[in-house]
Amino acid sequence: MSRAALLVLADGRFPAGGHAHSGGAEAAVKAGRITGAASLEDFCRGRLHTAGRVAAALAAAAVLGVDPVELDAAADARTPSPALRGAARKLGRQLMRAARATWPSSELDALARAFPKGAHQPVVLGVVARAAGLGPLDAAYCAVYESVSGPASATVRLLSLDPFDATGVLARLAPEVDRVADAAVEAARSVLDEGVEAVPAGSAPLLEISAEAHAQWPVRLFAS
Repeated sequence: MSRAALLVLADGRFPAGGHAHSGGAEAAVKAGRITGAASLEDFCRGRLHTAGRVAAALAAAAVLGVDPVELDAAADARTPSPALRGAARKLGRQLMRAARATWPSSELDALARAFPKGAHQPVVLGVVARAAGLGPLDAAYCAVYESVSGPASATVRLLSLDPFDATGVLARLAPEVDRVADAAVEAARSVLDEGVEAVPAGSAPLLEISAEAHAQWPVRLFAS
C-alpha cells in the first residue's frame, strides 16, 4: 500500500475539481450562519458527521469491492437535493478524468462507461483508491477530510478569513475526523454482509435546502 499515493489523492492540488465547490459554505455565509472561525467550526462539524460520514462509508465500501452501481444508487437515495446530486456527479466525473490519467485501471474504465455523466464522487473516490493501491480507511479519510477542508478553504475566500484560523478549525476537528473515518469503515464492512442498506444515512436538511437555493443564484463564486 502506497502512502505516497494517498498524499497525491488527498492533495488539494490534485485536479479533481473540488476547488470550485464550497460544500455549502457559500450559502451559509450569505445566510449569516458562518461569520468567523467559531461558526465555521460548527458548520464543518455538522457536515463531518452527516454528509462526510455517508461519503466516507460509500468510498470505503467501494474500496472493499461492493458493486459501485449499487453504491451509486445508495448515494442517490441519501441525497434528496437535485442540486447536490448534480454537484456530486460533476465532481465524480472530474475525479474520474484525473484518476484515469494518474492510475489507469480497467475498473475505472468500466465505471466511466457505466456512468458517462459521472457517478457520485464518493463512489468514484473509492474505486480510484482501489486503483491506487489504497485501503478502505485511506478512502474514508480522503472523504471525511474533504468534507471539512472544502468549506474551510472556501470560507477563507468568502470572508477573507485568516488562513491560520481556518487551519486551526481543521486541527481541532482532527480527533472527530479520526472517529468518523473509523466508523465509516466499520459501516462499509457491514455492507459486505447486509447490503447497501448498511450505508449510513445521516441527514443534513439545511444543507439540502440551501443547496437548492444556491443553485438558483444568478451570481455565485462557487458551483455548490
